[in-house]
Amino acid sequence: MLIMLTGATGTLGRAAVPALLRAGHEIRALSREEQPRRDVTWVRGDLATGYGVREAVAGCDAVVHLAALDRATAGDLLSRPGTAPGALTVDATGTRALVTAAREAGVTHLLHVSAVGAGRSGPMRRRAEAERFVRESGLPFTILRVTHLHQRLDQVLRGLTGSPVLPVDRSLPWQPLDAGEAAARVTGLLADGPGRAVTEYGGPHVLATSELVRTWLAARGLRRLCPPLRYPGKVAAAQRKGALTTDAMPRGRITWHDYLNPPPMPSEDFAEEHTASPTSPANQPERDPDRHVYGGDEGYQRPTRG
Repeated sequence: MLIMLTGATGTLGRAAVPALLRAGHEIRALSREEQPRRDVTWVRGDLATGYGVREAVAGCDAVVHLAALDRATAGDLLSRPGTAPGALTVDATGTRALVTAAREAGVTHLLHVSAVGAGRSGPMRRRAEAERFVRESGLPFTILRVTHLHQRLDQVLRGLTGSPVLPVDRSLPWQPLDAGEAAARVTGLLADGPGRAVTEYGGPHVLATSELVRTWLAARGLRRLCPPLRYPGKVAAAQRKGALTTDAMPRGRITWHDYLNPPPMPSEDFAEEHTASPTSPANQPERDPDRHVYGGDEGYQRPTRG
């Protein structure tokens, strides 16, 4: 299946590309700049202006729309202003341009990745508006809402390490999800076909900001003062009420702790250390050596912030 992908260079996009390729799909991706991957067909374009969108969608079987204004992570956690010019148009206007192009091209499935809270939180109105364009497009669609991604939270926290103080709002719940698991969910929903419905997908556990930050500091070997601070703004208020978490099943399995503390990679001598010797029972004629073998089977956010 030929898939047109937006947000391919974003946090989720970088996980979705290999997942979709492993599933046997061909990928055509929209990008404002030249990209190094050669297993993807890149089309120069800009979702905010609509440039190149029709060319990117033409002839595709399905569209996977990942590009979005990534306010959900940076805005909620940091409560800091500063959005790139044009980025605000991606969620709503950009989605509308994409929907129009997909309809003209006769796309048979539009899979739109949104954010948990888009349908319940007023401050995320642009996400809700983008969902509305998809639902009312007349196209067969699936809308997947996901919670905050481990990788984005990690990136945002890394940006704060220059300060000896890291204020935390203990009242905010987080439900971090691994980008790889979100990408696998996207791939599965694409294989299932358009459900003409909204589904949600979140991480395995809900954490308070204090636990989220404490776990991150321990994993990174850092010490910071973490005084309490109530984050201002409507998005933080909605998050405080639980609008950005979900009870939907299934959930991801990789916890925030496990993401930050991955198991050690095997050494270069792993294969040599674990290869059966010529005198091993595994290599004796009366045994089946195959039964003893060791082995095993891995945007648009400023305008695309990843």
